Amino acid sequence: MYRLLVVDDEENIRKVICEYAQFHGWETVQAKDGMEAVEIARREDFDVIVMDIMMPRLDGFSACKEIRKQKDVPVLMLSARGEEYDKLFGFELGIDDYVVKPFSPKELMARLQVIVQRNTPRPVPVANADRYELGGLVIDFAGRAVWVNGKQKDMTPKEYELLFYMVRNKNIALSREKLLSEVWGYEFPGDDRTVDTHVKMLRSSLEEYRTHIVTLRGVGYKFED
Repeated sequence: MYRLLVVDDEENIRKVICEYAQFHGWETVQAKDGMEAVEIARREDFDVIVMDIMMPRLDGFSACKEIRKQKDVPVLMLSARGEEYDKLFGFELGIDDYVVKPFSPKELMARLQVIVQRNTPRPVPVANADRYELGGLVIDFAGRAVWVNGKQKDMTPKEYELLFYMVRNKNIALSREKLLSEVWGYEFPGDDRTVDTHVKMLRSSLEEYRTHIVTLRGVGYKFED
């Protein structure tokens, strides 16, 4: 279970973010200003922090600096302003993402999922792990081939890449944004429908093993074995 600290002087915004996070099984803690956030972060550990910029007593940038003196915790900044200067200053402080108000809670959660996954240590893969088997599903990473019940499947290049990435990151929630950036690349101009379309094609190719690609409502997908 991930732990999220939500820092904003607007109670309604804190409430909405916490409701969405709790719906996804996260534990949440709230702080109404930067000063309170610093005190809470000193006592408790979090996987990620959502931090508003414009707050009384202590602004988000200053609070982020103080927290980073104590702990290296990922931070997503919220702001009603979208000026390039604010974004650049935030990234210079080492924040992980920047979202401008008003925002989509679903998109915010997807971004938070990406942040925590990026910052979660992963086990070192076993050497020469070039083959994956699950019942009648056989994936040869090195040979770029997939078999279902002894029949080799003919898939598009992106289907292979999408399947290989999801299997190598099996049992991990992957947002559509994460899949777009990792499989298609950061400069790809597509959107969520691109991922959804290829997942549909991939499920068709996997036949009875299609159920191992699980849809995470409002987030993305994961491959469960």
